[in-house]
Amino acid sequence: MENKPDDMKDLSTTYLGLNLKNPLIVGSCGFTNSVDKIAELARNGAGAVVLKSLFEEQILADLSANLESYTTDYPGATDYVREYTRGNEVEAYLGLIAGAKKKVDIPVIASINCVSDKEWTSFAKSVENEGADALELNVSLLPSNPRMTSEQNERMYLDVVGSISEKVSIPVVLKMSHYSASLANLIQKLSWTDKIAGFVLFNRYYSPDIDVEKMVVKSSELLSNPAEGTLPLRWIALLSGIVEKDLVASTGVHDSDGMIKQLLAGATAVQIVSTIYKNGMGQIGTILQGLESWMEQKSFAKIDDFRGSLAYDKVADPAVFERTQFMKYYGGLS
Repeated sequence: MENKPDDMKDLSTTYLGLNLKNPLIVGSCGFTNSVDKIAELARNGAGAVVLKSLFEEQILADLSANLESYTTDYPGATDYVREYTRGNEVEAYLGLIAGAKKKVDIPVIASINCVSDKEWTSFAKSVENEGADALELNVSLLPSNPRMTSEQNERMYLDVVGSISEKVSIPVVLKMSHYSASLANLIQKLSWTDKIAGFVLFNRYYSPDIDVEKMVVKSSELLSNPAEGTLPLRWIALLSGIVEKDLVASTGVHDSDGMIKQLLAGATAVQIVSTIYKNGMGQIGTILQGLESWMEQKSFAKIDDFRGSLAYDKVADPAVFERTQFMKYYGGLS
C-alpha cells in the first residue's frame, strides 16, 4: 500500500485478495456500463467497480444465436433479451471489461446474473481472459415454486459454484438472496467449498406494487433507502465471526454513517448504487470524507482498527442480532 501523510487515515482494505484503496465499491448499475463512466467513478474515489450485470439469458441467446428457441420462467425476459442482445451484447460486454482495465487502476469486477449452471458458464473464461479482476455471480433465487423444496432451491448455489470454479481462476463472489430456510447454514456450507472468495449480502429484487386507482400492478420504489441497510447489517454481524470469507454489504448504504455501521458489524467493504443516482458521483468523496473524519474523532488509524468490533461475537448482548420481536421495547404500549 502507498504511504500516506501523517494527517490522513489509511482507508485501504483487501477484498477477494485484491488491494482496494478504500472499502467503497460501486455496485452493478447504469453507472458501470461504460468506460467513461467507470473512469469518472474512479476519479471520484471509488475503491472498485462491479460492471453492469450481463444476464444468463443474454449469454445463452448469444451462444445459441436463436432467441426464439430459448424459454424462461422470467416474465418479460424474452423481450428483454431480444432488446439487449441486438448488436452482440456479449461481445460488447467483453469490450467493456478490456476498455475499463486500460482506463482505470482500480479493480474491475464482472457481474453475471444467473439462475442455473447451464452452458453459459463457459463464458466465464472469456471474462477472465479479458482481464476482469474477479467475477460476481448475482444468483437470483426467489423460492416461489411450491413444488420445489428448500434443499432443491439452495442446491442451485452449489451447482453454479461448482460449474464456474472449473472454468476460472479469478476470485468468485456470490451475491446472495436472503430467501433461505437456513441462511447462515447455507452461506457457511458454501464458504467451506473453497471455491468462493466472498459473499455480497444481499440481492435487491424487483418488487411489485399495486396502483389502487388504476387497479394495475406496477413497480415499487426502484432505489433503496437507508432503512434497508439493517438487513445486511444483521447478517454480516451474525456471520462475520463464523464465515472466513469476505462479506460485503449491499443495499441501504447511502452515507458515511451507513458505511461505518457495516464495517463495525464486520463487513470487508460496502457496495453503493442508489445514493449515486440520488446525489451524483460526488457522493463517493462525501462518504469517504465522512468515514475519515469519524476515524479521526475515534482515533482510528486504519480500517482494521475497528472493523468487526460490533459483530455478534464482540458485543455485550449478542442476542440483539437474533431478536425477532419488538416485545422488549413495545410490549407495554397500548
